[in-house]
This record gives sequence, structure tokens and C-alpha cells, in this order.
Amino acid sequence: MIPTCRHLVLLAFTVAAGGLLSGCIVVPVGHRHHGGGGVVALGGGSIAVEGAGEVVAVAPPPPQTEVILAPPGPGYFWIGGYWNWIGGRHVWIGGRWESHRPGYQWTPHQWRREGQGWRMAPGRWDRR
Repeated sequence: MIPTCRHLVLLAFTVAAGGLLSGCIVVPVGHRHHGGGGVVALGGGSIAVEGAGEVVAVAPPPPQTEVILAPPGPGYFWIGGYWNWIGGRHVWIGGRWESHRPGYQWTPHQWRREGQGWRMAPGRWDRR
């Protein structure tokens, strides 16, 4: 069988996809990912938080499972995504790689029950 242009394109795509996924891990919902000096759980992140401090009546959905590609280099760890309160609804903010900060540990975002609602404590860097 003589390979056609279509077969070669399919082969190239398959090889490229395999290469991209070779450095990939999947963190199931609720599991912790240990990144060197810090511990990160799904639900972390550090993007600006619109609903921080605001009590909302709607509980956040369960965390989403994220596909985590290889880190951009040594000294990076994964900060998992979290539910943010934006425009009157929960919006998933995807995780990202972050470089370690010597002397600090990442504390992920957390939704806490408060009275009849929920309040989010934003993720932050805490001195060890």
C-alpha cells in the first residue's frame, strides 16, 4: 500500500498528539498534587477574585478534573483551578503552572459555608 497525503497527515497528527500528551498527568477531583516544596489541591489559583468576601446563596459545584501538561521548566508546580463567583454565577477558572517562592507555601482558594450562604477565601502565598 502506498501512503497517501491523507495518511501522512494523519500519521503526523498522531505523532504530534502523542508527544504533547507524553508529559501530561490528570489529577482526579479531590486529590492533591504535591509540587516540590508546596502542596496544591484542586480548587487553588491566584487570578483576581471578583466574589472574594461576598456571601453568595449558591454553593459552588464540585471541582472539575483538569488535564495537566508538563511543567514549563524545573521549579514549577501546579495550582489547580477553582470556582469563582462572576456575574451572579460560578465560573470555572482553570489551573496553571506557578514557580516556587522560597519561604512561602501556596494555600488554595476555599469556599466556606457561612450562615445561609457561601464565602470564598482567595488563594494566597503564606510564609512558612
